[in-house]
Amino acid sequence: MALAEKIKKTLDGIRHQFPTEQALLIPALHEVQNEYGWVSIDNMKDIGEFLHLPLSKVREVASFYTMFKLEKQGQVDLQICTNISCWLNGADKLVACAKRKLHVENGETTKDGKFTLTQVECLASCGTAPALMLNEDYYENVDEALLEKIIDDATKDLAAGKVVGKSTRQEGMWL
Repeated sequence: MALAEKIKKTLDGIRHQFPTEQALLIPALHEVQNEYGWVSIDNMKDIGEFLHLPLSKVREVASFYTMFKLEKQGQVDLQICTNISCWLNGADKLVACAKRKLHVENGETTKDGKFTLTQVECLASCGTAPALMLNEDYYENVDEALLEKIIDDATKDLAAGKVVGKSTRQEGMWL
């Protein structure tokens, strides 16, 4: 298996923005995750081959950052921050609400493969806590009513065949 041509083309198109092959590693991991929903060990091998990096380096970076999913995920990755500011502002109630509504525990995917619930350490929103991410969409000042609406809206969008939680991503944009 090799990297998809679409991914290679994107990476080749932005290569000039990065001083080394290793610097292109995070964008490569993002592109693979955006294409497949997660980063498998085979994907890591392919990235390493494409960037002339050892698998150990690719795996080291992919496993360090919690934004990279190393196991198959649901179509919607619901990440709820449970760091101190979010926790003090009700993140524990949000986690309990999501568990109840989705019938899963932290780190689990719903039986229909639609949602994965993940508690994360920090979403950098201490001043507007609690925060969560739905795939790549960011929400702040979330309460239980808003969380239930977010989940309901995502469920409806999935049923309608719409892409959920990707409104903030611009194709090929790497700063």
